[in-house]
Amino acid sequence: MKYILITGGAGFIGSNFIPYFLENNTEYHLVNLDALTYAGNLENLKEVENNSRYTFIKGDICDSHFIEDLFNKYQFHDVIHFAAESHVDNSISGPEAFIKTNVLGTFNLLDSSRKLWMNGPNEYKDIFKKSRFHHVSTDEVYGTLGETGLFEETTPYAPNSPYSASKAGSDMIVRSYFHTYGMNVVTTNCSNNYGPKQHNEKLIPTIIRKAIAGENIPIYGDGKNIRDWLYVIDHCKGIELAFKKGIEGETYNIGGRNERNNLYIVDTICEILNKKLPKEERRYQDLITFVKDRPGHDRRYAIDATKIENELGWKADENFETGIEKTVEWYLKKFQF
Repeated sequence: MKYILITGGAGFIGSNFIPYFLENNTEYHLVNLDALTYAGNLENLKEVENNSRYTFIKGDICDSHFIEDLFNKYQFHDVIHFAAESHVDNSISGPEAFIKTNVLGTFNLLDSSRKLWMNGPNEYKDIFKKSRFHHVSTDEVYGTLGETGLFEETTPYAPNSPYSASKAGSDMIVRSYFHTYGMNVVTTNCSNNYGPKQHNEKLIPTIIRKAIAGENIPIYGDGKNIRDWLYVIDHCKGIELAFKKGIEGETYNIGGRNERNNLYIVDTICEILNKKLPKEERRYQDLITFVKDRPGHDRRYAIDATKIENELGWKADENFETGIEKTVEWYLKKFQF
């Protein structure tokens, strides 16, 4: 049984990945390390809490001594690193936590991995020859696009928020451990995820929650900011493929090829709710309210996923319209409508 450390597994993407990976990979035991800050929620992992191949540990990746002790105890064969401060608005009002968690926390994990896999006792050398550190990152490290073009793996980094800058920093540290120490690392940079279990503060859950409550639905600026939307289970499948088959030292962009602006997002969700939860007195679109744009709000992101599609055979199963239908249905069940 190989032990994999999953960091941030109680967050949105991690809590979708863990049940998916456990079901499809019976040779692994997953140890979920999460600090359970505002974005972590163990309710998202109820379906696996009694699984004999799953262990939860509460802890902070910024605590280097704790991390080293954890590696020594479990002798992790691999690491899949989701844990991050990820809310852009919060990074503007309080950037320090983002630098600590995303940069220092990633360093602590990398260095403990290096010490165990590369500098550990000789009897473990054969076991750890294929050990892998998989770093999960974001397309926001590339900055913003104009009306045309796509982010590729070779696109220069140009982060515009403290959040994206901290993720860019963590990507570079991961890269350095490959080039300096020869450590087996792989990085995936994803586009905007959506789907079940996402934190209430994010755009799509906010739209759904506000609409159902009959409250104003806030949309930044003119609502024409464009993102490439990726259904979270499609992302989990891409991570699994890159973890298992990706070439060490390489980066793979994972995107859904679903460019949609915020106006389209909110209108589509409102239209689904008009059908599934109709209100006689109004249409949900009547609740849309435009609010002041946030500082440094990138205009457009879009991922070129050609590399992972061609080299690893990944392809998104959901387009935005099928994925958002499933997402709204999940939230309606959650809110018991």
